[in-house]
Amino acid sequence: MKKGSWGDTPELLMANSDHGVIRVARLQEMGVSSTTAYRRCGPRGPWTRLLPGIVLLYNAPPSREQQVAAAMLYGGESALLTGGEACRIHGLRNVPDTGDEIHLLVPHERKLHNYDYVVVERTQRLPRTVNRGGRPLAEVTRATLDVCRRQTDVRPVRALVSEVVQRRYSSFERLSHELAHGSQRGSAVPRLVLSELASGQESVAEIDAWRVWELSGLPEPVWNKKLYDAEGRFVAKPDAWFDDVGLAWEVDSLSFHLQVVDGFDRTLARNGRYAAAGVLVLQTLPSRLRTEPDKVVAELRAAHAAAAARTRPNVRIAS
Repeated sequence: MKKGSWGDTPELLMANSDHGVIRVARLQEMGVSSTTAYRRCGPRGPWTRLLPGIVLLYNAPPSREQQVAAAMLYGGESALLTGGEACRIHGLRNVPDTGDEIHLLVPHERKLHNYDYVVVERTQRLPRTVNRGGRPLAEVTRATLDVCRRQTDVRPVRALVSEVVQRRYSSFERLSHELAHGSQRGSAVPRLVLSELASGQESVAEIDAWRVWELSGLPEPVWNKKLYDAEGRFVAKPDAWFDDVGLAWEVDSLSFHLQVVDGFDRTLARNGRYAAAGVLVLQTLPSRLRTEPDKVVAELRAAHAAAAARTRPNVRIAS
């Protein structure tokens, strides 16, 4: 393109951009001098400067997609998107709030620094690259731990790690290996959550229950919420509650009945409260979630259909 001709064919600039985001160096190749480019990013100009050497071909606040595009152009061809934004693109739902932050991984030898909303991490352990929507992402195990290492509250980390394992994006073993071999900075909170997952039988059973539910094709239940009757009396805290039909699903361990004082009596009392409230309850042994998932799926579907055929009980979950 001849110098100055870009003004007659501005659509060519857009065609060479990423969602309207472009490097100043690329503009120079197309005949737009750097002086012109930055002048057009002035207070009343038609463009917007986003990051060093990166402009938006609009005079408007950038969308999230445009922020990501600018960050990737800033990072260069060797950069990978990781952390919260990568997790969201991978399809995870329980991603901690990271504000505008966009976390990049670059080779350790790169001399690139944080700027504005872009967090640059130089690493000697670049993970496997996964392409989603044209973006090079860190694979999901690394992306998950990269966002978890930057959290101080255990709750969002617990929610994200549980989802990653429950939905089979990764495994406890892969997460543990990555945490052990990666940066130890900020590893205390994810290490705590993984130790909970390793030692908590209830957590493992819930993960298996999540997998079985996904196979069932039923609406997603509410997990671990307290249930009250019409008079406001506590009924139970089911492992899973299908609110559309009033079905409780309990994953009951024999070891709980045998090892916990009054465990069997407590389960009987709970089931009595369910019966008094008119709630249909399906009980499943944790071992069957792994050994007989297809049979449990069939039982879950049948129980859901039976509950749907009845008048829904007048109960509610805690808000």
